Formats: sequence, structure tokens, C-alpha cells
Amino acid sequence: MERTDLHRNFGFLVHDVARLMRVAFDRRGKELGLTRSQWWVLTALYAKEGMAQSELAAFMELEKATLGRLLDRLEDKGWVERRPDPVDRRIKRVVLTEKVQGLMRELRGIAADIRSDAMKGLTREEHEAFIDTLLKIKTNLYAFDELAGPAAQAEAADD
Repeated sequence: MERTDLHRNFGFLVHDVARLMRVAFDRRGKELGLTRSQWWVLTALYAKEGMAQSELAAFMELEKATLGRLLDRLEDKGWVERRPDPVDRRIKRVVLTEKVQGLMRELRGIAADIRSDAMKGLTREEHEAFIDTLLKIKTNLYAFDELAGPAAQAEAADD
């Protein structure tokens, strides 16, 4: 079995960069009294506010019960509210409260600073090319047949 240089291994690099970004977020989020999970829920709601609780769980790839407990804690802090859907009373829509808006501005600023620090030294063109490359990779991964992968898809297309 041939050993690969992990410093040049795409999968290792992506994982390690994501880990380092999480560590940076954790360090700065702790100063604000947030856990990573709470930060992630608030950020997801910022991106897609008003989602049903079950949609939010799917979007975040969390079990419904796990998300429910996180929302309970955020609701206790007064940062989120579960509101009844205007059409279907069984559905609860999750929204950010006015109380959390200042914190969200602070979180967005911290996130922007971390991204800026991470991209330091890249030209605008390199930055855009990097983002474009990541988007292509993401599209490729979404296109995989979850069970068989791209090789099986290619074979199926040839049949």
C-alpha cells in the first residue's frame, strides 16, 4: 500500500481546514457564551429563517430530538421563537428574535474576520478561483449516486 503525503491529500486538507476554522469559531464564540452547536443553529436560521423545525433538522443534518433540545436552550435565552405555521397548526416555524439581532451582527462580523484571516495572502482572482473550485467539487459530490458513486453512474449511462 502506497503512503500518500497528507499535506497534499485533498480529503485530509479539506477536513483539517474545516477543523481549524471550527476551532477559531469556537474560541471566539466562547467569548460570547455560545457553544458551537448554538452558533450553528443561529447561523442556519440566519440563512433560512422561518423554516419548520423538521426542515431545519434536515438542513442541519441533525436528529429532530437533538435540534429540539438545542432550540429549547436558545428559546430559554430568548434568542429564538417557535411560532405556529399560519396554514398548518401542527408545524412550528423557527425564527430569530429581536433580542438576538445584536449578537447575530457580532457573529457575522467574527465569521467575516475568520474568513478574511483564512484567505489572507490570496489575490482577489485566487480567492474567486478557490471558491469556484469548491463549488464545482460540491456539485460533483451532490451528483454522486449515494450508494454506488460516480463510477457506477458512468457504467449505467453506458448501458
